[in-house]
This record gives sequence, C-alpha cells and structure tokens, in this order.
Amino acid sequence: MTPEQWRAAGQHFQWMGHSIFYRAQGNGDRALLLIHGFPTASWDFDRLWPALCKRYDHVIALDMLGFGFSDKPREHVYSLVEQTDIHETLLAKLGVRRIDILAHDYGVSVAQELLARDFERQVKPYNIDSVTLLNGGLFPETHRMTGTQRLLRSPLGPLLTKMMSERQFAKSFSVVFGPGTKPNAAELHDFWSLIQFNEGAGIMHLLISYITERRFNRARWVEAVCRTLVPIRLINGPEDPVSGAHMVQRYRELVSNPDVVSLPGIGHYPQTEAPEQVLRAFFEFQDALKHA
Repeated sequence: MTPEQWRAAGQHFQWMGHSIFYRAQGNGDRALLLIHGFPTASWDFDRLWPALCKRYDHVIALDMLGFGFSDKPREHVYSLVEQTDIHETLLAKLGVRRIDILAHDYGVSVAQELLARDFERQVKPYNIDSVTLLNGGLFPETHRMTGTQRLLRSPLGPLLTKMMSERQFAKSFSVVFGPGTKPNAAELHDFWSLIQFNEGAGIMHLLISYITERRFNRARWVEAVCRTLVPIRLINGPEDPVSGAHMVQRYRELVSNPDVVSLPGIGHYPQTEAPEQVLRAFFEFQDALKHA
C-alpha cells in the first residue's frame, strides 16, 4: 500500500481533543498491537500487515500524536507516557483485554512503559501475552544519536525544522539502514510524505524530547524489561548505527536468558528492510509460546 491507501483503510478516534489515526483489522478481545517509531508512522508495518492479519483475528496500529495521519499540534509537550495513554485508550475503545506487542524504535519505549504499568498494577485492564521488540533505544547509554537528531535537540532545532527539505531528510534518514537495504527514491518520498502531512516536519524538534524522557525514566523502563514475566523476543538489525549490535550486547548483559534474533546486513528498520525475516522470527516466537 502507498501511505494514502493506508490512510484510506483506516479511521480516527478522539483523544483529549486531538484526532488520532488508526488501522484495525478484525475484532475480538485479543489483539496484536503494532507500535511504530520516530519519525515515521504505522505505515512502517505495511509489509508485515497482510501476513499478520492472516495469523491474528485482530491487528491494531495507530499513528501516535504528532506522527503520520494523526494531529500534530505545534504548541504541545510531547511525551512517551502520553503516547502510552493514547494506546490504552484505543485498546479500551476496541474492547481489547489481551495483547501481543510488536514495537519499533520510539515504540519500544512505549512498550517498556506498558510493561512497567503491567508490572505495577494489581488490577489489570488487559493482559500482555508477549512482547517483540525491533531496533530501539532500550538503554539510553547505548543510544547513538544521528547528526540530525543532535541538531534537533540543540538550540538550532526549531530553525532546522523550518529549513528541512525532502532531500535533506532522505540523506539523513538513509544512514540508519543496512548497506544493501537502503530505501529507494520512491520509498524515501513515501516516508517524507508521512512526516510532512499536516506540516509535521515543523514539530520534529518537539518530538525529539523523547531522548530526554528515556533518560529520566531509565531505571523504571529497564527494570520493566529485566523483571517482567512477559516473554520478550528482540529482533535486531545489527548494522543500525543507532541501536544495532552494540545495543544487543548491552541487552545480553542486563537481561537474563535473552531471546535475541540478529538479522545480518540489516539496519534500523528490519520490518521494511527484511520483512520476511522479521515475520519468520516473530512467528517462530509465537509458535514456541503456544507449545511452551
């Protein structure tokens, strides 16, 4: 699907006065929840969507506030905790009581917050059956920002967002992909169109605050991953300069009996660079849980 076709197949719900885009296929109180990354949107899972919908009766993905086809308020303090609230609101709206999670990048932090809430709650509005994590900043100490991210976090951030062009975006975005799996011009244009929808490039310096929030919540979010009883699998593209092989090394140091699948030659976007490999690793994980 093109981003516009993806949009046409979705719908919106209201959260705190903001319109939030989502796609949901099927129904039922158990669902697979897909959580996208920065700076893109739920369309990132397009190449996995058909196979996932064949496997699951209910598949859900939303564009978080400030991303994709959701509202992008310009006077807003963006928060990963708030993004988690939005996901929980949609789960309640759709009557979901059990979830499996597949999360990428920025969405990995949302998954960590969901795990932390699950660990802390005595009465749970839903159960988390499993979590699968793609490349993401699980540990602030291993997160290596790109040059563009550093500029966005600097005092020059607001100026950079005003000046950013599609060409500049394509150059900076391509560096996080594997050497043999970089997006072509058409794919880069599609990614850019998601960012530019509702002039979203103009708020990227606001969205980048998640890096500070990760550091603030490090203890709680790392503890959630290390102490949860929810089964977790990490599927990682080791060529990712942001959260690749070096992040996996730290994961192995901190997590007992780590379940890790490394995809050689793949970078930061495994779901678009190697969708068949991601699906294979994900389904093997799910099958193993069924027979455990």
